[in-house]
Amino acid sequence: MNIHQIANHLNDLGDNSHTGFQFDCYPIDGDVEVLQVNIVGREEIPLFVSVTENQVLCISYLWGEDEVKPERRSQMFETMLELNIPMPLSSFAKIDDKYVVYGALSVNSSMKEIEQELSVLSDNCLEVIDELSEFLN
Repeated sequence: MNIHQIANHLNDLGDNSHTGFQFDCYPIDGDVEVLQVNIVGREEIPLFVSVTENQVLCISYLWGEDEVKPERRSQMFETMLELNIPMPLSSFAKIDDKYVVYGALSVNSSMKEIEQELSVLSDNCLEVIDELSEFLN
């Protein structure tokens, strides 16, 4: 499995997706192959997919450290920890100075499972942004 197979599958779904979403996928050149996945209507929250020998990693960037109210940072972390378990298929992380939500699947996952992961990750991003907006400038 590679990002081009995922892109072709998602782009070809059109109105026939199992999740009801339409996808626009664009490979990003670089040292690591990355696929930018936009869900139509949610382009402001792109998802990024990479494939390794062991996993398919799906990430969405939420906000930067500079957007967090310094006096509310600890409370934000506490809320993130509380949200982590009830947020299906997704977890929080920090990459450099950016907060992210991510999910991972086996490279043996079906295209339907990858589509489901991306849809849930996108839904979770919207929920997280709504729930944690009080901690942001």
